[in-house]
Amino acid sequence: MSSPAASPIPPRPRDLAPTLDRARSASLPGMSLLFRSVPGVIGLGMLAIIGLLCLGSLPWTVSAVVPPGLKAAGDDAPRVVRFDLQNRQALRLPPSWTWPDIPRPAGGATEPELAPGTLQGRIWSLAVDSALRQRADETGVTIDALLATKPVVTYDQAMAALPTYLLGTDVLGRDVMVRCLVGGGISMGIGLAAATIAVFLGTMYGALAGYLGGRIDGVMMRIVDVLYGLPYILLVVLLAVAVDGTLDAWQQARARETKTRSVAFIDVELARTPEAQRTPETRARLEVQARERFGVGELSQAQRLSINVVTLLVAIGGVSWLTMARVIRGQVLSLKAQPFVEAARAIGVSPGGIFTRHLLPNLVGPIIVYATLTVPQAILQESFLSFLGIGVDDPLPSWGKLAADGLGELNLVNSQWWLLLWPCVLLGLALLSLNFVGEGLREALDPRRRPR
Repeated sequence: MSSPAASPIPPRPRDLAPTLDRARSASLPGMSLLFRSVPGVIGLGMLAIIGLLCLGSLPWTVSAVVPPGLKAAGDDAPRVVRFDLQNRQALRLPPSWTWPDIPRPAGGATEPELAPGTLQGRIWSLAVDSALRQRADETGVTIDALLATKPVVTYDQAMAALPTYLLGTDVLGRDVMVRCLVGGGISMGIGLAAATIAVFLGTMYGALAGYLGGRIDGVMMRIVDVLYGLPYILLVVLLAVAVDGTLDAWQQARARETKTRSVAFIDVELARTPEAQRTPETRARLEVQARERFGVGELSQAQRLSINVVTLLVAIGGVSWLTMARVIRGQVLSLKAQPFVEAARAIGVSPGGIFTRHLLPNLVGPIIVYATLTVPQAILQESFLSFLGIGVDDPLPSWGKLAADGLGELNLVNSQWWLLLWPCVLLGLALLSLNFVGEGLREALDPRRRPR
C-alpha cells in the first residue's frame, strides 16, 4: 500500500513575523499620506497655530486682574477677568496699526491741539488717561487721589503709556484680540467636547444596531430617521428652555428654603439675646451671619455660565451623532460578513470579544475620519447658535457671539468693521483647517483614495 500523503505542517508563530512586517509596512504609506497631502499639511499647521493661540492663552486671557489705577486699594480693589476688562477711554477704537500719528505740541505747549471728537483726539485722551493710571500705580495712590492734585502729563509720557490694541476695541472698550482668543478657546472647546459626545453616541448606537441586526436594527434606524427629520435648532432650543426652567424652579425653591432657615436662625438668636441688646445693629449683624451660614439660595454667575456651556455642548453633541451612527452601522454590517468574524464566532468568541477584538479595530479609520469632520460641524453649530442669541451667555465670548455683536455695529455712517472681520476670519480659518485635516485623514485611511 502506498503511504498516505503527508498533511501540511501549519506555520510556526515565528514564521508569521515576515507576514506581519509586510502588513505593517503596507499600512505605513497610507498613514504617511496625511503629510504628503498639501491640504492636510496646511490644515494641520493652521490648526496647530490657532489651537496654540486660543487654547494655550486661556490661562492668561481668563485670569483676574486689577484695573489700572486701582492697585493702591490693595485687597479692596475690584478684580476683573482680562477678557472683560473695560476702558471708557477706548470705546470703538480701530486696530492700533491704523491709528494716525499724534503731532508733537508746538512751542511750549504740553498738549497738541486736537479736536475732542476726532480719532486723534480720542487717542490722545486714551494716552493721557493711561499715563495717569500708570503713575498712580507706581506712586501707590488711587487714580482719584492723583487727579485731585491736577498732575501734568507730557507728550513723551503719554506716548510711552499709550496701550496697543492690535485688533481694536469693542463698544465697551474691551480688547478685541483678547476676546477673540477667549472666544476661540470656548468655540473650539465646545466643538471638541460636542464632537466627542457625538462620536461616542454614534459609534455605540451604530455598532449595536449593525451587530444585532434584524428587527432591532430596523427599529433603531427608524428612530434615527425620525430624529433626522427634526431641525436641530428646535431640539437645542427645547433643551435650553427645559434646563433654564428647571434651574429657575430649583433656584426659587432653594431661595425660599434658605430664607425660611435664615428667618428661623435670626428669631432664635434674637430670643437668646437680652431685650436691651435687641437693636437694629444686632439684627443687621445676625442677618450677615445668616447670609454667610446659609447663603442666598442663588447660583453664582460662574455656576450659571458653566451650566450654560455644558447644556450647549450636550445639545450639540446629542443631535450630531446621527450621521456617525449610520456610517458605523454600515461598516459593522459589512464586517459581519467577513470570514474572520465568522471564524471567531465559530470558535466560540463572545459577542463582546468579537466587537472589541475584531470589529472595533477595523472601525478606527472611519471613526477618526468622521470625528475630524464632526468637529468643524460642531464648532459651526455653536457659532450659529451664539449668533442667533441662544448659545453662550454674556460675558463669555465666542466667535459666533462676537460676530453677532459686530454685525450690529455696521452702518453707513461710522462702521466698526474690525468687530465683525476678525471673529469671522478666525472662524473660517479654523473650519478650513479642520476640513483639510479631515480630507487628509480620509486619503490616508481610505484604500480607495490612495494613489496606486
